[in-house]
Amino acid sequence: MPAVQLEGLARRYGEREALGGVSLSLQAGQSLVVFGPNGAGKSTLLRVLATLLRPHAGSVRVLGKPLPEEAWAVRGRVGLLAHEPLLYRDLTARENLRFHARLHGVALERVERLLELVRLERRCREPLRTLSRGMVQRVAVARAVLHEPELLLLDEPRANLDPAASELVDPLIGAAAQRTRVITSHDPARGLAEADMVLGLRAGRPALLRAAGDVSVAEIAQLYR
Repeated sequence: MPAVQLEGLARRYGEREALGGVSLSLQAGQSLVVFGPNGAGKSTLLRVLATLLRPHAGSVRVLGKPLPEEAWAVRGRVGLLAHEPLLYRDLTARENLRFHARLHGVALERVERLLELVRLERRCREPLRTLSRGMVQRVAVARAVLHEPELLLLDEPRANLDPAASELVDPLIGAAAQRTRVITSHDPARGLAEADMVLGLRAGRPALLRAAGDVSVAEIAQLYR
């Protein structure tokens, strides 16, 4: 059974079509990398898969469940790393992760382990608003994987991370995590290296959908022209 299956997905904002005619099938354990210029519909696609937006047309199945009809059965099995970190700025890193741990019924020991893995155990008592953007992104990564989700939805996950921090979170959200992933990216070379499948969007419409091995960096660059 595919982890993600879309047939003619469409989503609008008022009269503007943000997504239209998106169809694909992603198997469990595979990674789909989505390319396209700003406004192409990449973040909208992730929000639909995360059950935060309802599709206006087409069929959407995530982890075998139809959306939006069974969104309740999907939410606890998906981890979302969005542009906004989905954290409380006046709480500390530890308080944020403990709050989400309680929501998901996760043992607090998992929080402490993640703080160690993202190397924030020494700064975990400081309000998030006092931390750098890179540190906040590392907390957001920890939040996204806190409940061991089956599907990771990653919106430019290495934004605000320097090379050392990017390497630090790779075991959690990279290929080594061995999870099904849908990733948005503006980096053709890195994105192709992470992908099993590539989806290219232009103005909300699929312009490219192939196995990663059949796609070149030059073809991805064409999406941005």
